Amino acid sequence: METPGTLSLEQQFKLEVLQKEVKRLTQEQAQAYLIELMRQNMVKDNLLKHWIKN
Repeated sequence: METPGTLSLEQQFKLEVLQKEVKRLTQEQAQAYLIELMRQNMVKDNLLKHWIKN
């Protein structure tokens, strides 16, 4: 099992693919994408906090 602070090979591959995709975005598209990622991450955090409490 991977340690929590490292990425699996599959995750590393996905990250490389994402890097290539992001390079093709305009600055406006990249900013919108970043904001959406942050929103999704916040939702994920909220779900984890809720599950830990219950």
